[in-house]
Amino acid sequence: MLEPSGRNRHGLTAKPAEGWMLHRMTRASRLNGANGIRTGADGRIYVAQVAGSQVSAVDPDTGAVETISPMGGGIVGPDDLVFDDRGNLFCTEITEGRVSMMAPDGTYKVIADDMPVANPITFHQGHLIAGELRMGGRIVELDRDGGAPRVIYDKCPMVNAFEVGPDGKLYFPAQGANEIWRISLDGGEPEVVARDLGVPDSVKFHPDGYIVSTQVYSGQVLRIDPRTGEKSVLADIGPGLDNVAFVHGRTFVSHINGSITEILEPGKTRPLVEKGLQWPLGLAVGSKGEVFVADGGFCYILRAGEELQLAGMLFSPGFPGWIRDVTPAGADEWIVTTANGEVARWNPAAAESEVLASGYDRLMGVARAPGGAVVFAEWPTGRVLALDGGKVEELARGLDRPMGVAIGDDGTVYVAESGAGRVVKLAGGKAETVIDGLARPEGVACHGGRLFVVDPVSKQLVMSDLSGGAREILASDLPVGAPEGVTVRPLGGVGDMCGPMYTFVGLAAGSDGTIYLSADAEGSVLALRPA
Repeated sequence: MLEPSGRNRHGLTAKPAEGWMLHRMTRASRLNGANGIRTGADGRIYVAQVAGSQVSAVDPDTGAVETISPMGGGIVGPDDLVFDDRGNLFCTEITEGRVSMMAPDGTYKVIADDMPVANPITFHQGHLIAGELRMGGRIVELDRDGGAPRVIYDKCPMVNAFEVGPDGKLYFPAQGANEIWRISLDGGEPEVVARDLGVPDSVKFHPDGYIVSTQVYSGQVLRIDPRTGEKSVLADIGPGLDNVAFVHGRTFVSHINGSITEILEPGKTRPLVEKGLQWPLGLAVGSKGEVFVADGGFCYILRAGEELQLAGMLFSPGFPGWIRDVTPAGADEWIVTTANGEVARWNPAAAESEVLASGYDRLMGVARAPGGAVVFAEWPTGRVLALDGGKVEELARGLDRPMGVAIGDDGTVYVAESGAGRVVKLAGGKAETVIDGLARPEGVACHGGRLFVVDPVSKQLVMSDLSGGAREILASDLPVGAPEGVTVRPLGGVGDMCGPMYTFVGLAAGSDGTIYLSADAEGSVLALRPA
C-alpha cells in the first residue's frame, strides 16, 4: 500500500493488486506550485497556486500548510494575492482575467472581470492596485466595491509582482524590457530603476529599504538599491522563481515548482517547503530507460535513484511551450503536444524545438508509431490525427473527448474516449470498443500484448489482455483526479504565453514492464511493477 502524503495527506491509501508493487519515484508535493506569496496578519505566508486553484497558509517556522481557499472553491487560478485593511483577501486570477475577493467570513465575489492576464496586486494606504502580465498591459487602481478601475499606466511590457516604495511610488518589474521601473500612483511616465537583470518577476521592499527581486530566467534573487540601481546576488535558487515575502525582516522566496525558500544571509538558504511537481501530466520512457515528466511549463527527466532533473521551462531557449503529453522520438528527442495547439519535436540538450503541426484546439495524448507517424488526439473536436511525412491524416472523428493515445506493437492505435467511458481501437476509420464501463479514462499505454488505462474518477489503473480481453484492476484508490465531491473548473490560457491548461493523467510503460503514472492529486510520479 501507498500511504497518503504531501498535498494529498488526508486522501486515500493507494492499493496495488496482488502480485504488484507500488511506490513513488518522486516525493509528493505539498503545494500545487507556489506563485504569489504574502505575509498575513497572523505572521503566516499565504501562497497563491495557479495550478491547484488554491490558496494556502504556511507557518514560516515549521512549514505546516493549511488550506485557506480550497480547490473547487470561489477562487480560480490565483497568481498573486494581497490583504486590505479590512482583512479581505484579493487574488488575481490570471487564467480568468479577473480579480476576486474572499471576505473574512469566507464569502467570495468578483470585483474586476476585465483584466486580461491579471497578475500583480498590492494594497497601499487605501489603494488596491493590480496589473496585467502582457505587452501593452495596464496598471490600474481597483474599486473594492466593483466600480470602474482608474488607469495608472497602460503601456507596460509585461508587468509582474509589484509594491509601493518608501517614496510613495509604485515599483514594478517590466519583464519585457528586463528592467525595473517606478511610477507615480497619479500616473505619468515611468522611470527606469535597474537594467540588465535576469527577467525580473517581482519587486518587493525589505523593511530595511532595499529592493528584493526574483529573476525567473536566471534563478537569482537580487538585492537592489532603489536610488542607484546597484545590485548584488542574495541567492541563486534556480530558474522559475516567482515572488517574495517578508516575515519580521526574514526573506522568503517562492518558486513556481511549489517550493518556498528562506534566505538566511547572502549565499545561505533554508528550504521551508521542498520543491515538487505542480500537476504532473504526460509521461514517456526514453531509449535509455529515463522517464520524461511533462509538468506544464516545466519538464523533467527522471532516472532511477536520482532526483528530478530540469529539462526545460517556459523561459528556456528552445522550449516548445506548455507541454501536456509526450512520446519518445529517438535519443534525447521527444514529440510533445502543447497548450498552444501544437505538435512539436524537442531536443532539450540542444535547446531546440520544431513545430510539426499547429492550429489545433486542446491537444491531449500523443504517441509515435513504429514507422514514425505521430498520432495525437484533439479533445473538443473528437478527432484523432496522424502526422507522417509532413502530412496530417484524420484517423477518426466524432469521438467523445479523446485523451490518451497508445500504439500497440502491431501498429494498432488505441484511444481513451474519456467522455464515453471507454477505450477504443481505430481501424478503417471506425472505433471498436476494447474496454468499457469506465468513468473517465485518460492515460493509456501498451506493453507485452496488454493495454493499461488510468481512470481518475474511479481512481483505478486497469489492465486488459488484448488477445483475450481478460480485465484486471492493478491498483485502486490512486491519488489521481479531484478530491471526492470537488468539481474543478478547467483553467484558461495565459495571454500569448499559454493556451488552456487542461489537465491530463499520464501513463507510460517501460521496457521491463514497469507502469509509470502521473499522480496529479499529490504531485508525484508512481511506479507499478510486478512483485
